[in-house]
Amino acid sequence: MINIKEDERLNVLNHSGAHLLAQAVKHLYPNALFWVGPVIEEGFYYDIDLGDIKLTEDDLGKIEKEMKKISKDGKRIIRKELSREEALELFKENPYKIDLINNMESDTTISCYTQGDFTDLCRGPHVETVKELKHFKLLKISGAYYKGDSNNKMLQRIYGVAFDKEEDLNNYLRELEEAKERDHRKLGRELGIYMMSDLVGRGLPMYLPNGFILWNNLENYIRDKEIKRGYLHVQTPPLGNVNLYKTSGHLEHYKESMFPIMQVEDEEYVLRPMNCPHHMVLYSNELHSYRDLPLRIAEIARDCRYEASGALKGIERVRSFCQNDSHIFCTPDQIESEFKGVVELILEVYKEMNIKDYKFELSLRDPSDKIKYHQDDAMWEKAENALRKIMNDIGIPYEEKIGEAAFYGPKLDVEVRPAVGNEFTLSTCQIDFCLPAKFDLKYIDSDGEKKTPVVLHRAIFGSLDRTIAYYLEETKGILPFWLAPVQINIIPVNNEIHFEYANKIKEVLENNEIRVHVDFRNEKLSYKMRESQTKKYPITLILGDKEKDNNEISYRLYSKTETTTLSIDDFLKYIKEKLKNKN
Repeated sequence: MINIKEDERLNVLNHSGAHLLAQAVKHLYPNALFWVGPVIEEGFYYDIDLGDIKLTEDDLGKIEKEMKKISKDGKRIIRKELSREEALELFKENPYKIDLINNMESDTTISCYTQGDFTDLCRGPHVETVKELKHFKLLKISGAYYKGDSNNKMLQRIYGVAFDKEEDLNNYLRELEEAKERDHRKLGRELGIYMMSDLVGRGLPMYLPNGFILWNNLENYIRDKEIKRGYLHVQTPPLGNVNLYKTSGHLEHYKESMFPIMQVEDEEYVLRPMNCPHHMVLYSNELHSYRDLPLRIAEIARDCRYEASGALKGIERVRSFCQNDSHIFCTPDQIESEFKGVVELILEVYKEMNIKDYKFELSLRDPSDKIKYHQDDAMWEKAENALRKIMNDIGIPYEEKIGEAAFYGPKLDVEVRPAVGNEFTLSTCQIDFCLPAKFDLKYIDSDGEKKTPVVLHRAIFGSLDRTIAYYLEETKGILPFWLAPVQINIIPVNNEIHFEYANKIKEVLENNEIRVHVDFRNEKLSYKMRESQTKKYPITLILGDKEKDNNEISYRLYSKTETTTLSIDDFLKYIKEKLKNKN
């Protein structure tokens, strides 16, 4: 889906669309007061104070009609620069604009744009005439606190989108509808995956039984993969002494993303934003020989990071999340083989998870930034050249991203392109020469000398929460058989006659570690079948007289209409093959 904010033409068009919306609202509701109307990735919105008038979705058509009327009038959009005094006088009836003006820097150029009978405070730019705004659509209405502060007044936010061509608008609207159907927040509710509660706290997801099964399947899957590759799993606490993060450098470089320090008796603690400092301390628990390396420490660990409330989104952007994390301690000579092993694991997992649309990015430092990054030019040159060499030797295409490295080292990011929304980083692997030195980590080399190990930070799933969100949206909630919380739904044709046989099949399946649900409700068979589709069960069994008498089962796959009948043994072979192939 196109990012309207990043497209130069669409950005200008949608910014002008926000002003057209405001002008139409002012015509229909003369007492309306306006705060801000920015361009966003999906189009534009305007936050409006309408006093006691509460708009509904039904009002959008009326506002759209007025917008089209203004557009046909074709007035030019005229820019004018103002002194601070002129601006304060022009918008003296609007406390929201007055506040914006008063909070501007003293050297800010203040400008306004006028189109016919409407003038708005704005930096611009805009289209030349309102006539250019022909193909637009108002999408929805929501509430929005003034300045995002729940202590302030609730304003009404109207969303819209504008395009140059009707065809582009229609295509985009279809994509929005598709995005709604795929939205993991909608699917999470419908499939009983997770819930949120303001009483618990914003950005703190709670996984329901179905969600925990899904979570557990993913956790066991990746842990088993890691154990087979020699990873040693550990468990560390979700908080740490503030000195731990001073030593690692996170308190200096990452403080804005960390929760506030807590005073506990004579110590200061902080909720951990990542696991690497804990793992550094684990390594230092004993003296290691070069023969002990590589040492691959792994953890499925709970972390907490501060996210502004406006950035929170379901389980995709949260304040408490679980990382599939690992730190590989190795000698410099082992970097290439270990890094290659991580890339191979990523590719293996992506193949089995059917993740196809992705690319590799090499995140490097910006040498001109003397604040963000650890100051050691030789270390950076060595690490970045090592990553380039490994990627070139493996033969995997990649893009270089200057300024995207972590503060203590370059990294390889795997960017996935989801079915809806923007690309995001799913997997990562980073070379770190800095952190082991900060913790004074050592190993005894073959020459008997103490040397500092290199650390590879790596995550295959990154956050399990985000992986679940991504996978729900990729599959529209139609999870593959091996991951589905309920794999088989059993529907007896007649509850009384087929009760015992349904329970017998349930027992057989559960003895083979298959997750089963039996629908014994007093509803029509057709209704139960529709419900089975709604809940997106991968396989539905229909058990009637024929199945009971012949010791068979009849099944339908999700979204299919044909029914297949098999013996119980043949059906077990069939589902075991599905599990083996992860489909």
